[in-house]
Amino acid sequence: MKRIFVAIILIFTTSLVFAQTENYKVASANFQKDYNANKYDEVFTHFSQEMKNALPLEKTKAFLINLKSQAGNIVSMEFVNFQQKPYALYKTKFEKSVMAFNISLNDQNQISGFFIKPYEKMQLSENKTRNSLGSYPKEIGELIFTKSKDLPINAQLSIAMIQNGITNYYGIIKISDTIKPAQNQSNFFEIGSITKVFTSTVLASLVESKRLKLTDVINSYYPFAFKDSMKLTFESLANHTSGLPRLPENLNPANDQNPYKFYDKNKIEEYLKSVVKLENKPSPSYSYSNLGAGLLGYSLGLSQKTNFQNLLQKKVFDKYKMTNSFTSSKKLGNRLVKGLNNNGEIISNWDFDVLFGAGGILSTTEDLAKFANAQFNPKNKELEMTRTTTFVIKGDTKIGLGWHKQESTNGNELFWHNGGTGGYSSSIVMKVKEKKAVIILSNVFDINDKIDALSYDLINLMSGK
Repeated sequence: MKRIFVAIILIFTTSLVFAQTENYKVASANFQKDYNANKYDEVFTHFSQEMKNALPLEKTKAFLINLKSQAGNIVSMEFVNFQQKPYALYKTKFEKSVMAFNISLNDQNQISGFFIKPYEKMQLSENKTRNSLGSYPKEIGELIFTKSKDLPINAQLSIAMIQNGITNYYGIIKISDTIKPAQNQSNFFEIGSITKVFTSTVLASLVESKRLKLTDVINSYYPFAFKDSMKLTFESLANHTSGLPRLPENLNPANDQNPYKFYDKNKIEEYLKSVVKLENKPSPSYSYSNLGAGLLGYSLGLSQKTNFQNLLQKKVFDKYKMTNSFTSSKKLGNRLVKGLNNNGEIISNWDFDVLFGAGGILSTTEDLAKFANAQFNPKNKELEMTRTTTFVIKGDTKIGLGWHKQESTNGNELFWHNGGTGGYSSSIVMKVKEKKAVIILSNVFDINDKIDALSYDLINLMSGK
């Protein structure tokens, strides 16, 4: 079967549910009914606003039409369990194949994310895989194996666990039917949206040195008026409260395998002058935006009369001695771990232009461990600024500048961010007061449910939970 386009919206809840709820039962039944009746507009009406932004109507129709041409109508949907995000997993029998259909709902019971994978292939991989991680501590090895056993051949995880000033590395690679140890902490992976934390760190550095204020608007650095005279502050771009959509409407990638490559200065200027429309009027609200983070980086470069990549090198990579972090995959040689799709096929690296600040960094777990350890220095005011709450998303879930955070009853906050590009998934979680962190880089597309869960499991293991 040809590669099926996967639509995923990031969910910032980690609670587990172990039985199918009535809401999911209704949502899955409605999806099946509307999909089989070719009522793709009706499927779209059940999407959350964020989902609609990420997958507009025409793209939704194209995806569903393509899915039906490959798989046919849905014959049955059998609930299996809930995944960590949480996503409800359904073993879904189509006329031509059996697929793993995953769906998530928001508080209004709107579809906030879904993705589809071959079900039988996934199960076969799980059942055959052997664990050869005996050289790792037993609990750690078992946790890693559980989350990696169904990955495709040549998949890698590079893991750093930081505790008490000591960093331990646990790398794995899947060779044939076996998960084996790998020394890959100095190999390069795309880190995807974890880049946003670094973009916000550049902002914090400039604020700390009195070059900018968080409340400054970016408009003054552009030689034209924004559409409808709207104002965008640096802080609102860093904490996803600007009201900008997840992606710009004029992002029409010529190559879906490298979607940001040709989104350049002309495109962003056209967007700001003629297209942009905020979605959070009249009051600010949280809405995760790749566009906002990319625009933040680009605007920071303009503010200092340079490009953002130069600022990143000077303000972060050089400062924290991150000598193995880069802004391009070119010339990285055989230390670059090739990205894979869900079928284990090598796919191209992503290239970024003006939206680099949303997801363009390549790095190693060794370098990211340096950055994590720097977070534990109470004298580092710029990093503290990135972690300081700027907006309450919901309940105990908050955001600083880039970092998302979850408060606990004992006051020990958990900070996290994850990322994904066309051939990579990544995760970092930290308990700053305990000086503990877990970093995971992988070379497989769309496995954030697994590595996010593994990150939490490993940091809880270090905390004795």
